[in-house]
Parts: sequence; C-alpha cells; structure tokens
Amino acid sequence: MTKHPKARPEFRTEADERAFWESHDSSEYVDWDAAQNVSLPNLKPSTKTISLRLPIALLERIKIKANRRDMPYQSLIKAWLAEDVQKR
Repeated sequence: MTKHPKARPEFRTEADERAFWESHDSSEYVDWDAAQNVSLPNLKPSTKTISLRLPIALLERIKIKANRRDMPYQSLIKAWLAEDVQKR
C-alpha cells in the first residue's frame, strides 16, 4: 500500500518555514522516491579561492589590461580561463 505524504502547510514567512522544517521530518511531507532531478541554470556556481603564483611582470600586464576594460584583474583572469576552457 502506498503511503500518501501529508499536505505541506502554508507559511507566512521564510523564518516560519525554516522553523517548521528544523523540527519536522520532510519524508512525512514529500515522496522522495518520486522526486526528480531538476536543472537550475540561473544559480551562480560555487567558487573556491585558490593561490596562483604569477611572475610580477605578467601580473602587472594583466592589471593594465583589466584597468583598460574597467574590471577587476581577478575577473579578467576568470574570464580568460573560462574562454580558454570553453574552446578546448
């Protein structure tokens, strides 16, 4: 016999919903066996900070190019890396 999940309550605020889920088991309200994966293309990807050693002269040239484009040099490096990886 199939177990029917309980109806999920309506919440006035996000804080109310957060408090509810902290004290209730979601498996009583959601049939996780029937759940499907979804794509959320507009979410920003997680990032990780890395350390990258560059020759000073190279970094200075990158900073000049970034300044000409009115963007942070780190953003320019990320853009260049993304473009190069996309091509390969």
